[in-house]
Amino acid sequence: MTIDFVHFAPWQAFAGGMLIGLAVAVLILLNGRIAGVSGILGGLLRPNKADIAWRLAFITGLIIAAAIYGWFYVLPEVRIDASWRTLIIAGLLVGVGTRYASGCTSGHGICGISRLSPRSVTATLIFMSAGFITVYLLRHL
Repeated sequence: MTIDFVHFAPWQAFAGGMLIGLAVAVLILLNGRIAGVSGILGGLLRPNKADIAWRLAFITGLIIAAAIYGWFYVLPEVRIDASWRTLIIAGLLVGVGTRYASGCTSGHGICGISRLSPRSVTATLIFMSAGFITVYLLRHL
């Protein structure tokens, strides 16, 4: 995957970050829930009737937000320089890591760190380090 730095729009990135922060704050203040996407999606796989509506609304909002953005701006070109086999293995490893860490990048990296959770800080440091090491090994060795 490559990033098109020529057309990088810092104000749009800033606005997106602010919207993510607002959504996270609203979810925890109004619903008492952490905006960890893996946990929200996982809750739909083993549904509890009281939780289905807000979980579906959250996931639907993620999808609709990208579509609305696409109406106003040109979506960036996505180019993935990996085989299907590599993508499947990577996805499975991310899933296993998410289970072991009891959460994903959104839950730990955004919500957990903002709450100063030692477990989330540790999890984020570990998965970011693992990502850096993996990219270095695959791209440079």
